[in-house]
Amino acid sequence: MMIPMPRAALFLLLAAPLLAQAEDNKTVRVFIFAGQSNMVGSDSKVKDIKRFPPFAGLEEPQAKVRFSYCIGRENKERSDGWTELQPVDGIVGPELSFAREVTKAIKAPIAIIKIAAGGTTIGGDWNPDEPSGFKMYPLALETVRASLAALDKKRVPWRLEGFVWHQGENDMFNEEYRASYGTNLKNFLARCRADLKAPKLPFFIGELCTKTIWGMDQRPRMYEISVGQRAVTTADAFAHYIPTSHVGVEIGRPVGLHYHYGTLGQLEHGVNYAEAYLRSIGKLEVATRPLKKWPYKAGSTVDLFVLAGHRNMEGERAFVQELAMLKGSRALRKDQPGIAYRYSLGGGVKISGGWEPLGVAGLYDTFGPELSFGQTLRTAGHKDIAIAKFTDSGSQIIDWTKAGSVAKSRNLYPQLLAFVRDSVAELKAKGHRVNLRGIYYHLGENDMSWNPFRRGAAKRLQALVTEIRKDLKMPKLVWVVSQQRPTDQKDLNKIDVVADVAAVAAADPHMTHLRVFDLPPQEKKLVLDTAGVVRLGELLAGSVSR
Repeated sequence: MMIPMPRAALFLLLAAPLLAQAEDNKTVRVFIFAGQSNMVGSDSKVKDIKRFPPFAGLEEPQAKVRFSYCIGRENKERSDGWTELQPVDGIVGPELSFAREVTKAIKAPIAIIKIAAGGTTIGGDWNPDEPSGFKMYPLALETVRASLAALDKKRVPWRLEGFVWHQGENDMFNEEYRASYGTNLKNFLARCRADLKAPKLPFFIGELCTKTIWGMDQRPRMYEISVGQRAVTTADAFAHYIPTSHVGVEIGRPVGLHYHYGTLGQLEHGVNYAEAYLRSIGKLEVATRPLKKWPYKAGSTVDLFVLAGHRNMEGERAFVQELAMLKGSRALRKDQPGIAYRYSLGGGVKISGGWEPLGVAGLYDTFGPELSFGQTLRTAGHKDIAIAKFTDSGSQIIDWTKAGSVAKSRNLYPQLLAFVRDSVAELKAKGHRVNLRGIYYHLGENDMSWNPFRRGAAKRLQALVTEIRKDLKMPKLVWVVSQQRPTDQKDLNKIDVVADVAAVAAADPHMTHLRVFDLPPQEKKLVLDTAGVVRLGELLAGSVSR
């Protein structure tokens, strides 16, 4: 979301001392990481890091990064002073990828102090005024002060650079804590700054993950926590709200979704905070991918294909590094400059800079089915095609409908509508006639794992199709709805969601229901890997008529 100019100007003014200090490359930048289980790294495994090519090597110690920690509840893991940054107790925390991203971008040394424990609340455990339970606030102060004192003893110059906070899942189950989360968080920030004598200490507040089961069945409560978080970060010039719902989540049993990010999610989690910090000091490098030559002749008709959907349309576990090992897919690593491409990914977390050449442009070195979709169409003889992709991997189908839900900030319909309109308008502004060939939508995978959303999936899809056609004034707009095999679980299987979607499509002469059941074998439920995403694009393209 764009920051209004007055607030942006105020931030730059207040941040000026920090920007100036950034040129000091000797003082150690100290970051505090704190929160509950998704800050701990629960349900992650160090041995799994090697499965995710963009993060290879993070299982090894980072010798140049100091690390001090106190992690856990009853049985705590403690560093007993400073050590080199490395995984603790076989799990993966966001600090690992955070440190690698930051140290690549700045020359100054960094240090991380981590205090985290699962199942803790800011209303109780982290309460600065009346800490209860595991009394995390005084423990955090003690750990931070002792760690900084150890640096002083060795005459190491340091400054507190940022406080990374991911917490709130347990507060939402306590009515009092949930209602007062924003007030409690504001007080927490103020007390931390006062007690650490750092009045302008930046805070990076992580969004709770909406992709999990809790993101569905605890939607109103989770939304209430987010309202409190956003209230604080909007009013505080040194507090930043960090979207995290687009990162991976652990694929567990029996239904396939867990409450924790897991290994991949934790690694991406850390990148989010690193990029937010680097952006705040003007050190975030953003790669640009401009079209060097506009691929269509003046006055020509361009066929526009809109791709839309959730985690597998986004490409959560499809990594560019694996394309070289996938038979026939090596060429997909290269840009396809003959196809103009624009996108909005992760609910607006990453947006293209206008039209770009079709190519790898996903989050965290990932890609979606657009690559093989475009290549397959061109191979089949389709010319003058453009692709626009709109995704939010942390969403459910209800978020795409015009009515939305109680969680108003998660409503995607206005953005989707504007995205389609803008895509058409931009091509027309370049002098082209535009043939909107259709919206190719991959059905929400997360909805398949919870009975109420699975039961309502087909009706919500039908509502979305009807609303978009009406608002675009295109009653015959083609929709191709692809559906992979839904979650296979005894109770869920009582709802035949495949038949429900097929019935909606059968009653609509302009909708095609594409059953993509012959995908390559997948390691995890719900989420497609590199081979699966490539095949999905090929199957979508195969449904396009000449």
